[in-house]
Amino acid sequence: MTTDADVDASTADDAEEYADLGATTENAMEIAETSMDRVRELVPDETLTDRIRQKSVHATGDPEFQHLMRFEGNPVRAGAEAVLDERPIVTDITMVKEGITGRGHSCPVRKAIGNGTELAERTGMTRTAASVLELDREGVYDGAVAVIGNAPTAALALADCIEDGTRPAVVVATPVGFVKAAESRERIRDVVREYEVPAITNVGRRGGSGLAAGLTNELVHVASDARNGDVDLA
Repeated sequence: MTTDADVDASTADDAEEYADLGATTENAMEIAETSMDRVRELVPDETLTDRIRQKSVHATGDPEFQHLMRFEGNPVRAGAEAVLDERPIVTDITMVKEGITGRGHSCPVRKAIGNGTELAERTGMTRTAASVLELDREGVYDGAVAVIGNAPTAALALADCIEDGTRPAVVVATPVGFVKAAESRERIRDVVREYEVPAITNVGRRGGSGLAAGLTNELVHVASDARNGDVDLA
């Protein structure tokens, strides 16, 4: 006869087994390593920016995406140093925040969305743009890893903040879509060049939350390698 305790124990075992399917298990690590080995056959593996190109291919499943990546300043070094300094990682929306790894760093991770509600209602601007402006008013973006993975208007707002004096440690901007996405990333590139803020972006309509999280996670991985002495950031 099956008792309630037996059912509870079986459910717990199933939950534990399911949790073990994460990237910390031997099986999952083997899959991840095999996947990256295949990516390295398609993408150069010589520089820190190559690691970001590799991650873009890994995140999108498209070998051609490596050619769409753009780098301003020395963003991989700047991003890794910010992670080592435990600077905040600030995303535009929840989906990007949830994709940021919790391992290999002690950076506080927060999202912009949910802030600036009153500003959005008063002005009619998008919630994401208002949330970026609100956090910037609080000084959150200075020295931070600023990540925009979804909302073009958030990228445009961040560009305005940089123009007005805000200085993130690095910007990762891959907003996706048919309206203002490519233009917002171009605006980011123009502004960060002028004010010498390191940035990682891409060209075209594609992008998205998964890509932004993946690229940010690679900055964390570079920082971990630097901490272990496997990478020289000098």
